[in-house]
Amino acid sequence: MIAKTYTTLLGGRELSIETGRLAKLVSGSVTLRYGDTLLLVTAQAREETSPLDFLPLTVEFEERHYAVGKIPGSFHRREGRPGERAILSARLTDRQIRPLFPKGYRHETQVIITVLSADQQNLPDVLGAIGASAALSISDVPWQGPTACVRVGLVGGEYVVNPTADQLIRSSLDLVVAGTRDAVLMVEAGAQEVDEETLVGAIEFAHREMQGVLELIERMRAEVGREKLNVLAEGDLSADLVPELAEAARGAGLRDALLTVKKKERSANLKALRDRLIEERLPDGEVEGAEESIVALKAAFAKVEKQELRRLILEEDLRADGRNSKTVRPIWIEVRPLPRAHGSAIFTRGETQVLGITTLGTERDELLVDDLTGEASDRFLLHYNFPPYSTGEVKRMGGQSRREVGHGNLAKKAIRAVLPAFEDFPYVIRVVGEVLESNGSSSMATVCAGTLSLMDAGVPLKAPVAGVAMGLVMEGEKYRILTDILGLEDALGDMDFKVCGTAQGITALQMDIKVGGITPAIMREALAQAREGRLHILSKMAEVLPAPRPELSPTAPRILTLKINPELIGKVIGPGGKQVRELEAMGAQVTIEEDGTIRVFSADGGAAEAVRQKIEGLTKEARVGEEYEGTVVKTAPFGAFVNLFPGQDGMLHISQLSEERVNAVEDVLKVGDKLRVKIANIDERGKIDLIRPELEGKIAPREPRPARGGGDRGPRPPRRE
Repeated sequence: MIAKTYTTLLGGRELSIETGRLAKLVSGSVTLRYGDTLLLVTAQAREETSPLDFLPLTVEFEERHYAVGKIPGSFHRREGRPGERAILSARLTDRQIRPLFPKGYRHETQVIITVLSADQQNLPDVLGAIGASAALSISDVPWQGPTACVRVGLVGGEYVVNPTADQLIRSSLDLVVAGTRDAVLMVEAGAQEVDEETLVGAIEFAHREMQGVLELIERMRAEVGREKLNVLAEGDLSADLVPELAEAARGAGLRDALLTVKKKERSANLKALRDRLIEERLPDGEVEGAEESIVALKAAFAKVEKQELRRLILEEDLRADGRNSKTVRPIWIEVRPLPRAHGSAIFTRGETQVLGITTLGTERDELLVDDLTGEASDRFLLHYNFPPYSTGEVKRMGGQSRREVGHGNLAKKAIRAVLPAFEDFPYVIRVVGEVLESNGSSSMATVCAGTLSLMDAGVPLKAPVAGVAMGLVMEGEKYRILTDILGLEDALGDMDFKVCGTAQGITALQMDIKVGGITPAIMREALAQAREGRLHILSKMAEVLPAPRPELSPTAPRILTLKINPELIGKVIGPGGKQVRELEAMGAQVTIEEDGTIRVFSADGGAAEAVRQKIEGLTKEARVGEEYEGTVVKTAPFGAFVNLFPGQDGMLHISQLSEERVNAVEDVLKVGDKLRVKIANIDERGKIDLIRPELEGKIAPREPRPARGGGDRGPRPPRRE
């Protein structure tokens, strides 16, 4: 294949996609360049059909440190397993391409995105999704694209397509949208309490901006695309059974079985009904071909179950647990169930239950992130755990799954928007969402439980945040939007739409659409209905804990902050760190910043206060006009040297000892005497002249040495003996 390059403008910058030059043995291969960010994306499918009963699709996002001119920091100096950002980038692509594979397609398919160069301004996640669309489109994989993916920011009240990393810092919105020519497929957003209309406008803007990319990929497919694999879908033995089985199931009590409030009871009732219908049709399960017939009957019953559930929702506004489309499941909440945690809460909505736990730490606990966006630290951590017992199942337990990473990231974005600035609340914060029961919307319950645990810990949130999962059932022009969906409704519905926010606006959103025809009007209606549900949940949370507790939890450690002259940092650290080690041996952690900010962290308030006082003593500075209770440490013919505080002496001239003439200092003062003194002057060398405040105005002032300035000129270094 001859190398060919295709270009278009996206956000006023050139996007180029080349094929036919690199990785030519793979079915579909492209290199994509935007600025100095360059990616290689490949797509390949096996010719043989997989025995699995689901689409075996994998998307890998490979970050290479050479892309930013770095050697990996690991022990082996090579890249290890994907980091969180790489996992989220892979999920972004997966969610965009997965819905467009043919129904029944069972060939193992792999998309690999490798970041070859990263300019740290043009982010590679959305570019990887575009590259995957291009690679699949020109490959022999029978994929029904193309799709495109863009990011939208809101900077200065204006929408910006594919904002740079610097622009994103100033943006109140980070929205990623993927779609086809006619429809939006996927939306993900983090926001600073953005209103619903602004969000819908951003989605419409994104869909318009991606059209040029879609045209480019379509042109590539027409000119260099391979012939698609002729994947013959196996005959659906269940299709012919559906009408007859549907009639029999309705007569045998399908409606009553579906309308069972409890998940386990509903599943048991439906299984019993299905098995009874199969037994009636295959009384002798040992006859030849019975196994295939049972499989077909089970598949047919699943279709009948789906049809009936959707009919109940559309025609009767009746859901499996008896609710109508707008009702939120019953909610109960308990705060501080864990006696030693810094903050904790249980949030239960129907059969979904999450235990939220907040832990407060120091800067030493921050997460160090070293990826292609550069080295950074994260002071807010949110971890979402989804154990198998939460769904009543037995599964192998291992490391964190990609699903857990994705759900945790959504909850993290939702809550991050309301956290206090680190300068105002200098703690590293970790929130854990332990999913104890799951029947739909556990990530949204994590947002609620996490928020409550933060408030219980005394973290001064700007406002409480709640989340709700919305669904959609659509047949032709008729549709029904569902609030607070069940797991069953997620599986059988046409949209999964998670919305998080405060009473003022949206802080995070995630939407996956399974059908076309979702218009902006339907989105607006879904967002408005989600707002009603969110406000209802917030009101239930407020009944239990209306605002963050005014004081930190008794079990939470305390941080004391003080500011010193940066020139005195060395006195706190000491030679070889000796002084700071002595401070920490008193029972507190000490962190020191270059600007002189010192934070003392300890679970023991008394220890923290003792360390603070010790630091203040080490870094105390004399100022003109200040008074001290000093101690005479030395006498001389011309005056007495008085210690003001550790490490700092001043000189009280003999002329300032008394209103009467003094022949010898020892006639008035001797070593060890204590007296009140005031700083009259500090010269350029740091030497201090003292006076007795009670004699001020009664004695002619002594001609001062060259002055360094008054007390309003800021801190001065200590006298060096």
